[in-house]
Amino acid sequence: MSSLLRKHRTAAIVGAAIIVGAGALPFALTSPAAMAANEPGGIIAPGGSFAPIVDADKPAVVTVTTTMKAADAGADAGDSPMDEQFRQFFENQGIPFPQQQAPQRNPAQRAKALGSGFVISADGVIVTNNHVIENATDIKVTLDDGTEVPAKLLGADAKSDLAVLKIQTPKPLATVAWGDSDKLKLGDQILAIGNPFGIGTTVTAGIVSARGRDLHSGPYDDFIQIDAPINHGNSGGPLVDRDGNVVGINTAIYSPNGGSVGVGFAIPSNEAKAIVAKLEKNGSIDHGYLGVAIQPVTNDVADAVGLSQPQGALVANVTDGTPAADAGIKSGDIVTAVGNETVKTPKDLSRLVADLSPGDKRSVTVWRNGKSVDVNVTIGGNDDSKQAANDKGDGKVQPSNQPSIGVGLANLTPDLRQQMNLPRNVEGAVVASVNPDKPAAAAGVQTGDIIVSVNDKPVHDAHEVQSAVAEAGKAGRKSVLLLIQRDGNKTFVAVPFAAA
Repeated sequence: MSSLLRKHRTAAIVGAAIIVGAGALPFALTSPAAMAANEPGGIIAPGGSFAPIVDADKPAVVTVTTTMKAADAGADAGDSPMDEQFRQFFENQGIPFPQQQAPQRNPAQRAKALGSGFVISADGVIVTNNHVIENATDIKVTLDDGTEVPAKLLGADAKSDLAVLKIQTPKPLATVAWGDSDKLKLGDQILAIGNPFGIGTTVTAGIVSARGRDLHSGPYDDFIQIDAPINHGNSGGPLVDRDGNVVGINTAIYSPNGGSVGVGFAIPSNEAKAIVAKLEKNGSIDHGYLGVAIQPVTNDVADAVGLSQPQGALVANVTDGTPAADAGIKSGDIVTAVGNETVKTPKDLSRLVADLSPGDKRSVTVWRNGKSVDVNVTIGGNDDSKQAANDKGDGKVQPSNQPSIGVGLANLTPDLRQQMNLPRNVEGAVVASVNPDKPAAAAGVQTGDIIVSVNDKPVHDAHEVQSAVAEAGKAGRKSVLLLIQRDGNKTFVAVPFAAA
């Protein structure tokens, strides 16, 4: 599981503060008679014990051990893009994110990482997390009976944090079956199986605490939150329901102290199953790319543009040279459908596009000037996204080149002008967010400010601001001069790059 403890590469839960932590079972011990008398209430196993489920599933759960160069392990410890996204998510919620110091290693040394996985076919196909095997030079799998065998990587996908391994086996292996994660409800019982801290296969029990958690780590964020204790090394292990079917893949935890505090996250099986099938067949996934920054449609936005329901994805910015720009999608459009699929939220759009392949053609329906308009889009691929501005799915456009000053930007759409009561002659980009730990915040830049020039050069949209800041950095400047309009007044603000 990716975590801050990932520095030790004993395999953390995906990305954030966090690795799998320890904890007590979420139900009280009581006598069999009391359990029978009170069976309708409390958290109890079917028949009073989870043993039948564990007996059936435990043989299919494996330990995944990887070897990598120490330099790779150090670079991956705590400062990976996934870790940074988790850090920003939790800190934006006012939740402190633990700081860890990476261990010092000789570059010639090799580091070990430990995670979990589970067998999905008797001939040796195994599912785990991408971050468990990332940067590995050697992968080994230890079966439930203690047998250790080398594993081959069939495919991996960083955006979904999934990987598929293959081992050679002289006899058919025990397997677990995929379950239906869409049927999970809050309060449903679940079991987490894995190898925390490398002590051996361990089972913990809990309930589904929440559904649809978006931790801003990628287009597939739809985590199941659980309170079953999971710890360092549980990453990639199965989350199973009361029928013993896999309904999730344990991937991340939040932990202020390095141990389990009952806040864990798992990738839903219905999402994982389709991605795993593609990885097993093709080895990788080239996700679709559109090239827009998007944000939710609020009631006020819906009222302002004449939408009957506050749903869809509001286009805050369109990056030049992307499929969206080529198709004529504009800032201020509200995407309501992709093909025959309805878009209710920005996350819907992110996932629908990510599931498409480069070159796919789709009709995208947008709400523009009080009516629905269909535009034809040829979906781009991963290479396109690397060249474009970063889209985090929240309407905040971050500079795609370093240095950064720590602001999210949005274009001045007609709706924004109306909401902010701005005349037509005001040009620039709206500051949609300010990272409190970056230099723009220290310089006094605030959400709602309008950047009208950068280094005395007028700017007309978010892209021009990004480009001007990037040019200043390339020119070797130590700061950038912004002309800010706030409450009808203009003032210059110098923002240094040093802390960016």
